[in-house]
Amino acid sequence: MTTTSAASTAERRPAASRTAFGLFTALSMTVGRGPAARMVADLAALTSSDRVVDIGCGPGTAVRVAARRCASVTGVDPAPEMLRLGRWITARQHLSNAAFRAGAAEALPLADASVTVAWALSSVHHWPDRAAGLAEAARVLTPAGRLLLVERLVRPGARGHAAHGVTKEQAAQLTAELEAAGFGAVSCRTRQAGHRTLAIVTAALPGATGPDRAVLPARGRAAPGIRPRRPRRCRR
Repeated sequence: MTTTSAASTAERRPAASRTAFGLFTALSMTVGRGPAARMVADLAALTSSDRVVDIGCGPGTAVRVAARRCASVTGVDPAPEMLRLGRWITARQHLSNAAFRAGAAEALPLADASVTVAWALSSVHHWPDRAAGLAEAARVLTPAGRLLLVERLVRPGARGHAAHGVTKEQAAQLTAELEAAGFGAVSCRTRQAGHRTLAIVTAALPGATGPDRAVLPARGRAAPGIRPRRPRRCRR
């Protein structure tokens, strides 16, 4: 082996290790996610005419649940390994109405008003700029579009993996941020999915009808002269 080829091998090894670790992480995320994915699809009341985006889709468990219920679904994730595994599993299940695209919550690779439902499962706590992420969700949703944000409920002061999620206070704060972003019908509840307790925050854009459906004059920002409500505590 020449010095040049040895150096090239050494340079490739870290990248290969990172790829292997990323694929291992993606595989681990396919385990035990079914109950939460089915719950969010039920709460979204998906129909055969809905178009869905899964923000931070990971390997696509919820994407595939949606694909069996709606017209089309797009999974968006910044990690190449997640997208690669998601596409592979989805192809093996012959779900032709599901697609995966690289992107981040703050810059979704979708056109304005192109989806009727947007959701994020266990990804909101990773968003670097939550206000930008909520504004992007509002941009890609149609009028009366539904948004569901689902996070594992964690204890205040938790560290490491145990901190991956939101506390009740953080979930309540998210409701205020949604109203500031122009969403109405905002609610927060907790539900059990398998062994996990989830905080589920739901909202709708202007145009929705029914109880507690606020009609707001603008998307992506608070109504002029109206201050957002106080954070709503999660209910069971």
